[in-house]
Amino acid sequence: MAPKELLKRLAAVALLVTASPVAQAEPEPVADIPISGLPPAVSLIDEGSASYYALRFHGRRTASGEKHDGEDLTAAHRTLPFGTNVRVTNLRNGKQVVVRINDRGPFRKGRIIDVSPAAAREIGLIRSGTTKVRIEALD
Repeated sequence: MAPKELLKRLAAVALLVTASPVAQAEPEPVADIPISGLPPAVSLIDEGSASYYALRFHGRRTASGEKHDGEDLTAAHRTLPFGTNVRVTNLRNGKQVVVRINDRGPFRKGRIIDVSPAAAREIGLIRSGTTKVRIEALD
């Protein structure tokens, strides 16, 4: 089929569609569904070893430029964008915490995340220092 003929047929179809009563009908209202009640979507899942920041890092600048506060629920990850919320699950005891990525690291082989001391307390990491975790990036 020649390009000119194809254009004529497409124009005719477009005219029929826009002139049809279905195209001119008012859209039906959709029930309001509270989005906040939906679980967040999970975009990355990884398992490995986690550790937590030493107290000497309190007040120092993180890679994102903010000051590290050991009482905030924050963490360091090598590649996730700053501001990403991550659910960290201690696989030994099942405890979970949601942290916000604001730093880069960890830089020790085999570790996938460093959490703040406050987050470490939430998941029972203080005593052992390191533990096996699952991390899930939340959207």
